[in-house]
Amino acid sequence: MSNSNKMFFLKKMFQMRDKINPEAEKPFLDHLEDLRVMVTRIVVTLLISTLLCFIFKEELLDIIKRPVEETWVAQQESRLPEDKSISLEQWETALNYATVTPSLGIYSPEAEAKFWELEEDKELYSITRAAVIYRAARTIPPEQQEEFLDTIPERDALIKEKVKEILKTQPIAELNQEGNLRMMGAFKVTETFMLTMKLAFFAGIVVAFPLLLYFLLQFILPGLKEKERKALWPALAIGFGLFLGGVFFAYFFVLPKVLNFFYIWSQSLGITNDWRIGYYISFATTFVLIFGLAFELPVVVMTLVHLGILSFTVMNSTRSYAVLSIVIIAAIITPTPDIPTLMLLAGPMYILYEICIWLAYFYDKKRRREEEEEEKNYMSRLLAEPDAPDDVDTTEEGMEEGFHDPHYTEDNYKDYPGEHQDPDAYDPMDGPEEDIPSEEKDRE
Repeated sequence: MSNSNKMFFLKKMFQMRDKINPEAEKPFLDHLEDLRVMVTRIVVTLLISTLLCFIFKEELLDIIKRPVEETWVAQQESRLPEDKSISLEQWETALNYATVTPSLGIYSPEAEAKFWELEEDKELYSITRAAVIYRAARTIPPEQQEEFLDTIPERDALIKEKVKEILKTQPIAELNQEGNLRMMGAFKVTETFMLTMKLAFFAGIVVAFPLLLYFLLQFILPGLKEKERKALWPALAIGFGLFLGGVFFAYFFVLPKVLNFFYIWSQSLGITNDWRIGYYISFATTFVLIFGLAFELPVVVMTLVHLGILSFTVMNSTRSYAVLSIVIIAAIITPTPDIPTLMLLAGPMYILYEICIWLAYFYDKKRRREEEEEEKNYMSRLLAEPDAPDDVDTTEEGMEEGFHDPHYTEDNYKDYPGEHQDPDAYDPMDGPEEDIPSEEKDRE
């Protein structure tokens, strides 16, 4: 954004602040000072919350890794034999032993026998033997695998059957260097440290979101009265609840489905899903945070309604344009280009927008009712005010007899002008009687 565009945006934002509260209209530099104070508060708050979250970096890393680990577990379990005779934990252990024990048997059969004697798990022994044969069978063309399996001795018929079942589902045949199917690696020396800082920063945004929203609204809505400031806290609580709702919705529901979709997609193309920790954390944190911010749509819309920029009539008549705008915004902010993820974001946003329409309807209805009540009270007060004091005789007979007002004094004489008043009569405001011209005295 160029400097001219930035200045134009600032001017428009400051004009909106003045329009919201005309009584607190400020010069441009005063608006800049308010902006500086808001940014400083936000930066200090984020710094403190980030440092606090950094203390729990291990727990945060476990939390952010849980969706991808669950995806990997679900995918690997789906590729094991359907009879559930082999668990994923057994298969990982068998793959690890399949790397060690064959070499040990070549070096010393007695050492291999002693190894399995210490292990004391006959089921794991047969699974490990099946894993060794499975690895070898995968290197042979499919049409020759049956011939290869026929070379297995009859005494290992159960192992042979296990291998046939495993070949049908094609589970993973290799472990990473940590001996686990669900580990991630880092490319750079400082990558892990920077990732933990980044993770703490995103967690700090979530934790400090109510204060950040308060500082933002305090800047956008300047000069709030005491009653309005008290009403702001329930709005902040609702905004924070919506933000957490978006975060939890993305973390527990959308993110696992997205990871599962891309895992299967890569697998169908014959590409291994060797995801790196840096890319995954950046993707997952951005994904979750975007959903949290997208769920703030009611806060934005209802703020515009209270400012008079939007109303129920406008929102109801432009619903189709709003739907198109929501889809476009979801397509822009969604970190993945797939249609399912876009719809999983646009769908809740549209539902929230529909809720906003109803809230705007009830708000307009309440405001009209208050305006009608205020106008009714105003008219009642006008009708209740008498044209003259109650103890003044304003009948025709009384007017003929004279103007008898017990409240009459020279000071309030002019408050009760009427037809009974003689235009040539002495007016005390004109000065003493001797100032009256002599011709008037003669006439009198």
